[in-house]
Amino acid sequence: MSQSAPVEERPAVVLRGISKSFGGIRALDSVDLAIARGEIHALLGENGAGKSTILKILRGVLTPDSGSVEISSRRIEPVSAEAARQAGVAMIFQEMSLIPMLSAAQNIFLSHEPRGSFGLIDDREALRRARLLFEELGVDIDPASLAGDLGTGQRQLTEIVKAMSQQREAGNPDSRQGEPAASSGATARERQARILILDEPTSALTAGEVDRLFAFLRRLRAEGVAIVYVSHRMDEVVAIADRATILRDGRHVITASLRELSLEAIVAHIVGRRVSNFADLRGPETTAGEAILELDRVSGAGKPREVSLSLRRGEVLGIAGLLGSGRSSLAQAIAGIAPIVSGEIRIRGQGVRIADPGDAVERGIALVPEDRIRQGLVVAHSVASNIALPVLKRISRWSLVSRRETERLAIEQIARLRIKTPSPDSAVRGLSGGNQQKVVLAKSLAAEPDILILDEPTAGIDIGSKSEIIALIRDLARSGKAILLISSELGELLAASDRIAVMAHGRIVAEVARAELAPDAPAPNSTEPSRAAEHRLQHILQESRLHA
Repeated sequence: MSQSAPVEERPAVVLRGISKSFGGIRALDSVDLAIARGEIHALLGENGAGKSTILKILRGVLTPDSGSVEISSRRIEPVSAEAARQAGVAMIFQEMSLIPMLSAAQNIFLSHEPRGSFGLIDDREALRRARLLFEELGVDIDPASLAGDLGTGQRQLTEIVKAMSQQREAGNPDSRQGEPAASSGATARERQARILILDEPTSALTAGEVDRLFAFLRRLRAEGVAIVYVSHRMDEVVAIADRATILRDGRHVITASLRELSLEAIVAHIVGRRVSNFADLRGPETTAGEAILELDRVSGAGKPREVSLSLRRGEVLGIAGLLGSGRSSLAQAIAGIAPIVSGEIRIRGQGVRIADPGDAVERGIALVPEDRIRQGLVVAHSVASNIALPVLKRISRWSLVSRRETERLAIEQIARLRIKTPSPDSAVRGLSGGNQQKVVLAKSLAAEPDILILDEPTAGIDIGSKSEIIALIRDLARSGKAILLISSELGELLAASDRIAVMAHGRIVAEVARAELAPDAPAPNSTEPSRAAEHRLQHILQESRLHA
């Protein structure tokens, strides 16, 4: 558990009686929240609990219907993004905001670019400063790379560095724009009342990158920065936070020190009930049938590299690997998104050519992509139309899409995945991140595939819904689906998978049955599988980089 830092009496942020509604749906109901200087404060709750809404109000992106916002004992009125920025609030949004056609450095200093002669933007200076910020966080990213060319984890780290640069500029107004603290001479007191908000900052990071981020956050905390931390990963919350505020259905449930809250109590407050542990979700072991998908030395343009594997009907094959190991590239190659340059894919023993996603769908393959916004959804369209996209031919007659069939399909999947939406006709962009992820899952399941590829299927999903998704994966396997599960969460892989293959540098370097990793039974009432099994799998992952 995190060692609590001394908390000053005067809070950095006070929100009183905050309420906010959207189209008759109350997202927040008279919520109070106080964040102290020099603390890391976790904001917890299920998807739809109101976390993102209250963060956007603090950042000035949304205006509350009622209530007040105070920063450094000064009331912010009217609430606006510029007022929040001037008050020193910086935020990393759950849905990344980088502009694909700009470089990483240009994104980092967007709206506060360093200036040279005659007030012109100095891109060379931006590159230099961005490189210093990346080095401080221990991040190996070329700041000259286009954001659109970066992987998901690299974009996440760039967002963090972007927020760091904004926080430091606000905290040290006398320094040159965007200058890192080491060269600006900013003191702890100059930055004492500043606020940094992190919404799911580690969703695409490796364990080593998370450790470096946490070390950096602890340094900021020691300098008096108030940090609001949102994550569905309870082990991270326990490791980094000093206090936690829990919301449920838009209402405040509890604020307490992490020393006073057990993990079981946190989960119970979040979901309003006890959640069974992952081990309970596995149920009886499935009996795998014939091989339905086989890869024989399949290689892409870069990754994967000579991958051979077999996936059987009724089986969940987990794919583990560190950031950059080629897991997502493998998924995209099978799904026809990325080209295959050599090797063979066989379905039910027959060699097939998958040249595009349409070929994959026709052969019974569905992909839930890692990046739901860019690859999985049309956010301006309704929940119903997104779910129906893969099956338009099936529900159309004479080239006209049946509205009745679309609605029936949407209602069925909304109930199946417990998607929180005002109606099937609501735009996807208005849903919480976790419910958007459920729409992507529903969209894939609507096509009734035989082979389901899930790339980080619980990213941004709360702890209660995560259990539901794991249970759904096991149910789908028992019904005869063949599932390829890619996940950065080792506990999730251990809970859902029958076998786990480890990737490194584009290759499969190890394969192990779950029973070999977890011969010992999980502790009663635990919320995760055996810790010893996770440690063994983590060791295999670390070793994979050396032997690939």
